Amino acid sequence: MNPSEEAARGPDPALRLGPLLRHVDPVSATIWVETDRSCTVEVLGRRARTFCVGGHHFALVVVEGLAPGSTTPYEVHLDGRRVWPEEHDPFPACRIRTPGGPGPFRLAFGSCRYATRGSVEADAKIPPDALDSYATQMATRPEGEWPDALVMLGDQVYADALTPGTKRWLARRRDLDRAPGEQAANFEEYTRLYAESWSDPQVRWLLSTIPSSMIFDDHEMIDDWNTSAAWRQKMLGKEWWSDRILGGLISYWVYQHLGNLSPDELAQNKTWQAVLGLPEDDDDAEPLLRDMAERADAEPTTVRWSFVRHWGPTRLIMIDSRAGRVLEERQRAMLDDEEFAWVEAAMRNAVGDGVEHLVLGTSLPWLLPHAVHNIERWNETLKQRHVGGPLGALAELLRQAADLEHWSAFHDSFERLGRALLSVARGEHGRPPATALVLSGDVHHAYCAELVRPDGLSSRVHQLTVSPLHNQAPHPIKVGFRIGWSRWARRLTDGVGRLARVEPTSLEWEKQAGPYFGNEIGELVLDGRQARFLLYATGRDGQGRDEWRQVADMELAPA
Repeated sequence: MNPSEEAARGPDPALRLGPLLRHVDPVSATIWVETDRSCTVEVLGRRARTFCVGGHHFALVVVEGLAPGSTTPYEVHLDGRRVWPEEHDPFPACRIRTPGGPGPFRLAFGSCRYATRGSVEADAKIPPDALDSYATQMATRPEGEWPDALVMLGDQVYADALTPGTKRWLARRRDLDRAPGEQAANFEEYTRLYAESWSDPQVRWLLSTIPSSMIFDDHEMIDDWNTSAAWRQKMLGKEWWSDRILGGLISYWVYQHLGNLSPDELAQNKTWQAVLGLPEDDDDAEPLLRDMAERADAEPTTVRWSFVRHWGPTRLIMIDSRAGRVLEERQRAMLDDEEFAWVEAAMRNAVGDGVEHLVLGTSLPWLLPHAVHNIERWNETLKQRHVGGPLGALAELLRQAADLEHWSAFHDSFERLGRALLSVARGEHGRPPATALVLSGDVHHAYCAELVRPDGLSSRVHQLTVSPLHNQAPHPIKVGFRIGWSRWARRLTDGVGRLARVEPTSLEWEKQAGPYFGNEIGELVLDGRQARFLLYATGRDGQGRDEWRQVADMELAPA
């Protein structure tokens, strides 16, 4: 916090961000806040002292003893004074709703949210913010129609594409002609990005009322983060990169990762317990978290960002598909063996617990348009076959320029995830769930694809991709993905792959809906063994007024 901000503080502690309702299970919940100074935060009689990181103050309040299937309104008090809800708040009262009640389970999801609608200049021509619009619509609906969970699949902030307001703020702090220029440089500058993204009134209310699960993608650090070993080596040679990646990982841990953890996981998390063990809030935890971030960046196995959410008959396994990659060219993997084994065990455990719907969250789509999948496979094969040679260098240039870094570009990992899903869908670990759903974002359009071969699957296996919440797809991207789904493009790229002796996949999938372009948010409605996918999009009518419309309603698994 700079001196002018500190001088503007009032006599009592105040919320800077939040509250965010984060982990919720049948009997407990966690509420995250950022405050403007050291204080005690109280929610429903549970208290937590703030902790300090880089001069900023945060708290995570654990509320236990809730009843399954219950609804509990709550308030936030700082040093005994109520600060939330605010006076004359126009939104319904924020509340904690625990799983276990009657009716369908509703899960909203999306990715790629560029700041807020108010921080984007009018001439940017970005359609209205889907998350903002969703919150506005939700506030008018009965509580029984509200989502039970919100899954954010990456790019909650853009560290490498700043709004005009943030650029002006940075220009008052440092010389933007020096690297990294108009990008976030450290933890302090990341705090500005989160404040900008989460202070929108509609979204702030939504996040206070619907429990959220979050995972990062590249733009939270930088475009192409961990694309390849060559990319990483190039970035390590930039003197500003260390502060950037450490600031990004520290801020992610504080603003997103903590809230992903259950009370039991928090009690076992060594970093969190070390932060709580600092003698006073004035003892800054940034050095401790910097050590954690340095280890996480250099040795990804030291921190597991992946996590599991238990929602009765629905189970979410969120997969980190960015930080834990193995980048050695001939051993490329989306996850290292230990992390992949953890994911596979979580899938088996879900089936053993009798879930009806197994949901995998990964920021990057598993099933892409066929032509794009083929190009990524061809590119990886060419690079690995010609490491150190001119063709390998050309393949690397293409990989970075065209963002060829999805699951398809990590062939062994693509196939391994496929085998794990097939074993679930065939009932090899117990009664198969009705659906196995892969939720993703990143690619700035929405679509639904279903795995159709091999035969003999008892579960419906779908890829559901929804992106962006608030951004736009340039015209070439729209054209490219429309072509990517076409039969002629698939035949062409299949032929190129055969000529290059690219190892083919035995999996076959078909597009069931899409592609849809615009700012969008998806919703799953899971009721017993039934599943539906709803897609909503924003736009503007002929008079420039905001529009909100439903663009898809698909049955994923019939009764």
